[in-house]
Amino acid sequence: MFEILCAADSSAGQVPQNHFGVLHLLSEVGSPDQKRRWFGDVLAGRRIGNAGPEKGRKIITHNRTGLHRTEAGLRLTGRRFYSTAAIFAHWIPTRANDEQGRPVQVWVPRDAPGVKVLDDWDSFGQRTTASGTVVFQDVAVQDDQTIPLWQRADIPSPSGPTSQLIQAAIDSGIAIAALVDAVDYVRDKARPWMDSGLDRASDDPYVIADVGRLQIDLRAAREVLHRAAELVDEIASRPVTAEDSARPRSPSRKPRS
Repeated sequence: MFEILCAADSSAGQVPQNHFGVLHLLSEVGSPDQKRRWFGDVLAGRRIGNAGPEKGRKIITHNRTGLHRTEAGLRLTGRRFYSTAAIFAHWIPTRANDEQGRPVQVWVPRDAPGVKVLDDWDSFGQRTTASGTVVFQDVAVQDDQTIPLWQRADIPSPSGPTSQLIQAAIDSGIAIAALVDAVDYVRDKARPWMDSGLDRASDDPYVIADVGRLQIDLRAAREVLHRAAELVDEIASRPVTAEDSARPRSPSRKPRS
């Protein structure tokens, strides 16, 4: 799905990336009550955004965003960037440290007091992903709005690979569209090299060879992507052991024709 969407408009695939990735994590780590609440919201049309990493952070476990207890209850404070789709969302999950310094995921309503989504994304290409900044300033959080990621830190999970597969599918869709655009440009607009003796650039054997190499590279990359997705689906369909995270597997099917 993401590959198809991004071949048409890469922003259309990038915007819901975290929606699906976060829900996959929720299915693994969330409590039964949290699943009923947030899956119910999604079925009612609510969108999930993202409050991304912190600037200057070297690894994901180094968080300045954190929860602290006050007389009025639990509060969240932090500043995140690369927050794709947060401006379009109803819920903005973010990674933070709890009061003991352990990693948790905190689900915050987009319109909660103290939440500020800045439309400061400046880019080229994917202009509509709105991947700007989210600021949390003493945002009130209930205990049932936190998911204890630290409890599953040592348990193999397909959640991370699934998120990476979505990103790879987005990149693959972009590559598909880029190659189509390149071929169209060569056929309809490009001029042949003046010493080639050809009437059309698309008849140049060097151009044809370059396009062929690009098509081969893209087909190979897509084959790896699809095989990886099938393997993750296979692993997710059965109980996961620690060995599954590192064990190599032989291909289970023939290449696509």
